[in-house]
Amino acid sequence: MLEISLRQLETFVVTAECGSFTRAAEKLHLTQSTVSTHIQCLEQELRTQLILRGARRRFELTDDGRRVYEASREILSRCEELEKMGESAVASPLSIATSTVPAQQLLPKLMSGFLKKNSNVRFALRRGDSDKVRTMLERGEARIGLMGAAPESHRFVSHVIAHDRLVLISENDQKFRGLKQAGATGVQLIGNPMIAREESSGTQQAVEAYFMGCGIDAGKLNIIARMDNPEAIKAGVEQGMGISVISYLAVQEEVASGRLIAFDLDEKKAYRNIYIAWRKDTALSALEQHFVSYVRSETPKLVK
Repeated sequence: MLEISLRQLETFVVTAECGSFTRAAEKLHLTQSTVSTHIQCLEQELRTQLILRGARRRFELTDDGRRVYEASREILSRCEELEKMGESAVASPLSIATSTVPAQQLLPKLMSGFLKKNSNVRFALRRGDSDKVRTMLERGEARIGLMGAAPESHRFVSHVIAHDRLVLISENDQKFRGLKQAGATGVQLIGNPMIAREESSGTQQAVEAYFMGCGIDAGKLNIIARMDNPEAIKAGVEQGMGISVISYLAVQEEVASGRLIAFDLDEKKAYRNIYIAWRKDTALSALEQHFVSYVRSETPKLVK
C-alpha cells in the first residue's frame, strides 16, 4: 500500500496549476521548502519524477506528472464531496487565540464578515497577550493565532496582516492641548508619569523596541503602573494618572471624541506589525485556509 497523504496530493495539484513552487506556497500558506518536501516525498513514494527541475528550465510536468495530476484531481474532488457532506453536519469551530488589540479592534468585524459568507461557521476564541497566544498554539489549545509580536520563524508560519500605528496619549487638558498645538511629538513627552502594558504584551514589546532604537533606556521611564487591559489604561490616562503609548486602533474613538489627545511618537510615525500565525506542523483545513485568506485580504481595510 502506498503511503501517500492528501496533503501531498493537494500540494502537487496546486503547484501544477500555479506553475510555480513560490505561488503554490503562497496559496497554500506554506513555506516553499515545505511545498518542495511534500512533492519530493510523493515522487519517492511513486518512484517517478513528476516535475522537471533545473535552474534555467521553465516549470513543466513530466508525462508521469501529467497522469498523476489527473488522478490526484479526481481523488481530491471525491474528498471535497466528502468534506461537504461533513460540513452539512455540526462543523468543528474555528479555534483562534488572539492578543488584546486584535481581539477588541479587528476580530469582531472579521468574524462578522466571514460569517456573512459562511453562515455555518462557528468560532472558539481564546484571549491572552502575545506570549500567551504563542503558548496556546504550541500546546494545541488553538489552531490559529493573531498577535502583535512576531512568533519564532522556525516554529511557526506567520504573515503580517496589518501595520498598527503607535501613539502617545494624554488627558485632554490645557497643558497637553498646548503641546499638541505647538507640534510636540510623543518622544518629547516621555518624562511624564507613564502607564504601560504588561511586559509580555506585543504592544509593550514594540514600544520598548522603538525606545531602544531611539537610544532611550526604557528602564528609566517613569512608569507608575502596568495594566493588562487597554480600556483600563485609557481610563487611567483620561483621569490624569499619566501618559501612555498605545495602539492607535485601540484609542481612535476616544481621540475622535476629544476624550484623549494622541501624539505621533516622532515625525516619521511609529508602527508595529500584527500577525496571523500557526504551528508549522499544523496542516490547516480547507475552512481554516479560507479564513486565513479572508483575514489577510480584509484586515488592511480595517486599519487606517
